[in-house]
Amino acid sequence: MKPCIRITAALAVFAAGLAFGQQTAAPQKNYQNQGEYEIYNEVTRDFAANNLTKAIADLETWKQKYPVSDYTDDRAVLYLKACMGARQFGKVLDEAGEMLPKGLDKVFSNPKEGPGQMLQILYNATVALPAVPNPTPEQLATGEKAARQLIAFDRRPDGLSDADWTKLKSDVQPPAKAALLYLAILPGNQAMTKEPRDCAAAEDAYTKALGQFPDSSTIAYNLATALSCLKKTSAAVYEFERAAVLDPTLGGTQDAKQIQSVADSAYKKVHGSEDGLDPLKRQVKESPLPPPGFAIKTATQILEEKEAEFERTSPQLALWMKIKAALADTNGSEYFESSLKNAVVPQLRGTLIAARPSCRPKELLVAVPLPEALQPLQPEITLKLDKPLSGKPEKGGGFHWEGIPSAFTPNPAFMLTMEVETAKIEGLKNAPCASVPKKK
Repeated sequence: MKPCIRITAALAVFAAGLAFGQQTAAPQKNYQNQGEYEIYNEVTRDFAANNLTKAIADLETWKQKYPVSDYTDDRAVLYLKACMGARQFGKVLDEAGEMLPKGLDKVFSNPKEGPGQMLQILYNATVALPAVPNPTPEQLATGEKAARQLIAFDRRPDGLSDADWTKLKSDVQPPAKAALLYLAILPGNQAMTKEPRDCAAAEDAYTKALGQFPDSSTIAYNLATALSCLKKTSAAVYEFERAAVLDPTLGGTQDAKQIQSVADSAYKKVHGSEDGLDPLKRQVKESPLPPPGFAIKTATQILEEKEAEFERTSPQLALWMKIKAALADTNGSEYFESSLKNAVVPQLRGTLIAARPSCRPKELLVAVPLPEALQPLQPEITLKLDKPLSGKPEKGGGFHWEGIPSAFTPNPAFMLTMEVETAKIEGLKNAPCASVPKKK
């Protein structure tokens, strides 16, 4: 992560002027000999030339040759600044780790220079922390300590107006909070990147992090990823949507449209449609974690509920649809012979398409249409009656019957034949057959 150059430059105004040849240190400080003074001069030239890599090397030489010096702490500030500028963030934390235990208030007690030096140390250590790929436990502890001290820092540097001091305190808050957020997320990230992934540990870590940062979209998104890994689908969708609602850029690190698309797609994949998505978007604002018992109905559950309701309200049609689906399958003929033939089928309901003959028929052609069936209806069941009907049945009328399947032909036209007792036909309207004139 690249440090904020604007703030660093502002803090540098209050840092020790040693690197730029401004001898502002306390009068009692002295170089041990000409050799130490020459190293100091070389470091000054390094900074002037912006050759930070050489400045680091010369500062390390200074420290090695003169471990005890009147300028030990000023040298440490310069070393930290050089490492920060050279993006050697691990060294920044290592150097800060040596300085913080001393107590910065004691080390930099000079009221004129001290606050600026302290701010620079705390700020640079804080910004360096997230930029270290694999920080050691000591570096993590140093970064956390620096970030917390930076948030609470209350020593105004010399020469700052009230307005500038207020602004400077405000400017250092975001990187400090970002470092603490990084520390909260790190255990979960480490669990998700190890081989094999420890998704359960990641879930625990991210959930704990949400306790510290309940409004973090980044933590919510990472938790959603861990929950997806654990097949905790509903909870994962909740966290994906919460992340997208809070901040779809995840703190400015991601494309907002992409994160929103991931969240909405996760919901639709589970639910089967966008129905109920808007209420969920409102719900996720209320809590960082889903409420107890939270569950999103899956497409399968919704289909099963619809089928159950359909069977409750239209049992005869539902029964026929199951029979027809089994007969229409590639193994339909086998199903008929093994499970349907000569078996008593519960009462069905259909529509009369034709009667053979039209008056006093012994055979009825029937359709069992769905509510949205196209016209004209096509017969799919032939009812063979044990005795003729007494009149002329009305075509297009609905009626009930019970029967026993006796034959089935899938091709060229689907047709199931059932043996039916005339007495078990209900609701079929019959008109009297017209009398046939006698021949003269």
